[in-house]
Amino acid sequence: MSDENGTPETPSGPRPEPLRFFGTTWVDHDHGYAARRVAVAVGSLAAAVGSCLVLRFAYEGLAIAETGSFVTLLVVVMFAVCSALAFRHTLEGYTKRHDPDRQSSLRGLLAIGFVGSLLAYFFRSLLEAPGEKLHREEYEHARTQHTRRTSRRTGNPSKKRRRV
Repeated sequence: MSDENGTPETPSGPRPEPLRFFGTTWVDHDHGYAARRVAVAVGSLAAAVGSCLVLRFAYEGLAIAETGSFVTLLVVVMFAVCSALAFRHTLEGYTKRHDPDRQSSLRGLLAIGFVGSLLAYFFRSLLEAPGEKLHREEYEHARTQHTRRTSRRTGNPSKKRRRV
């Protein structure tokens, strides 16, 4: 607390970026972090199963419409390929930042392959909060940079080397 006005002091330096469903609990793994991970894993798996049921209804609709085996095969292959690509892209997104232009150009593919994205979210939540590794690396790097900058400013001026 600040002595003068009773307001809490804001810590100097970088602040952790909140993650969806986790906020900033990923930093210290506190305030129900483990329960949130379990809930996110169960929820994403349930959403993937529900999505597969919806896709099954769409497949049955194609069969009822008698569109032919070529169209049915084309639709099944399209969803399988898009889901595989979305799975890989989503899993990569948890370890490195994507180019925003590339991300926007893949928006349609990721929408079609939503089952792959949900499964990637499920598998990643078994290990950690999705995106935690990337955010932790960036946060630790920012904290290190901040510490270096502040230690240079607050050092004892008499101990600094003089340039000749």
